[in-house]
Amino acid sequence: MYAQLVDTGAQRLRTLEELPPEERSFQERIDAGIKIEPKDWMPEAYRKTLVRQISQHAHSEIVGQLPEGNWVTRAPTLKRKAILLAKIQDEAGHGLYLYSAAETLGVSRDELLDALHSGKAKYSSIFNYPTLTWADMGAIGWLVDGSAIINQIPLCRCSYGPYSRAMIRVCKEESFHARQGYDIMLALVRGSAEQRQMAQDALNRWWWPALMMFGPSDSDSVNSAQSAQWRIKLHSNDELRQRMVDQTVPQAEHLGLTVPDPDLRWNEERGHYDFGEIDWSEFHDVLKGNGPCNRERLRTRVRAYEDGRWFRDALVAHADKLAAQPEAA
Repeated sequence: MYAQLVDTGAQRLRTLEELPPEERSFQERIDAGIKIEPKDWMPEAYRKTLVRQISQHAHSEIVGQLPEGNWVTRAPTLKRKAILLAKIQDEAGHGLYLYSAAETLGVSRDELLDALHSGKAKYSSIFNYPTLTWADMGAIGWLVDGSAIINQIPLCRCSYGPYSRAMIRVCKEESFHARQGYDIMLALVRGSAEQRQMAQDALNRWWWPALMMFGPSDSDSVNSAQSAQWRIKLHSNDELRQRMVDQTVPQAEHLGLTVPDPDLRWNEERGHYDFGEIDWSEFHDVLKGNGPCNRERLRTRVRAYEDGRWFRDALVAHADKLAAQPEAA
C-alpha cells in the first residue's frame, strides 16, 4: 500500500520443482515460516524486490510528514498541536526504521535518498493531495493511517526478519495515529454546523484516494503472485481494500457522516460491503507526477535535505575527530 506497483522482475511464477537447488532450499525455508536474515543467501530478485518495497515504504513515511506539517502552526489548541507534533515525529522514526531495514540488504541510505530526490523512486500516491482544513488531519489519521494498519499488520509476519520486526513497533504507533484522527473527526461532528460540514468535506475528498492507496486489483499480477510466494505480500490489494471498507463504513455511520459513494451497500450474501468503481486514471496520473501536490512535495523534501547538509557534515567531522583521538594518544 505504501509501496505501490512493486516490480519483482518475474515473468511467471515457477513451481518448487523448477527452482535450482539453492533457490528451492530458500523457498522451503520461507514455506516453513523461517525468517530470512541479512546474512542468509537469497535470490537477487528477492533482495531487489525488498529494496524497492521497503524504500518506497520509508519514502512514504518521510514525505507523509509534509501534509501534516502544514497544520502544526495552525492547530486549534495547544493539546492538538502537541499530539500532531508527536505523530509527525513518529512518522520520521518509522522512516528511519525502514531505511535501516533496507540498508541490511546492501543498499546505502544515500542511494535511497538520491533515488527519491531525483524522482526515480516513488512514494504513496496519497501524500500528493492537499490538506485544506483542520478536518484533513482527522481524515488522514482515520482513513490513511487506518488503512496503513490494515496493510502493515500482516507485514509483521513477512519473511524478511528486519522488515517484519520494524513493522511491529510501527503498527503500535500507527494505532495511536488512527485513534487521534478519529478523535478529531468526532470532535468536529459534535461541534457547530460549520465544523460538521468541514468533517464531511474532508471525508468526501479523502475517501477515494484512501481506497486507491491499496493499488489496482492484482489478482492476475505475476509480481503480486511472486511477492506472495516469497511472503513479502500476504494479502491481495482487493482483500485489503475490502477490509478497509468493511471497517470504516460503520465508523462513518457512528460519526453521522455519509460515505461519498452512491453504490455503497451491505451485501448480506457476501457478508461485505459492495462499493463503487474506482477511477484508476486519477491514481495513475498522480503516480506519474501529475497530482495536486507532487512537485511541491518533492521540492520541499529536497530543500529540507539540502538545508540540513551542514549539520550532517558537522556530525561526520565530529565523528572523525573522535575516531582520530585514540591514534593521537
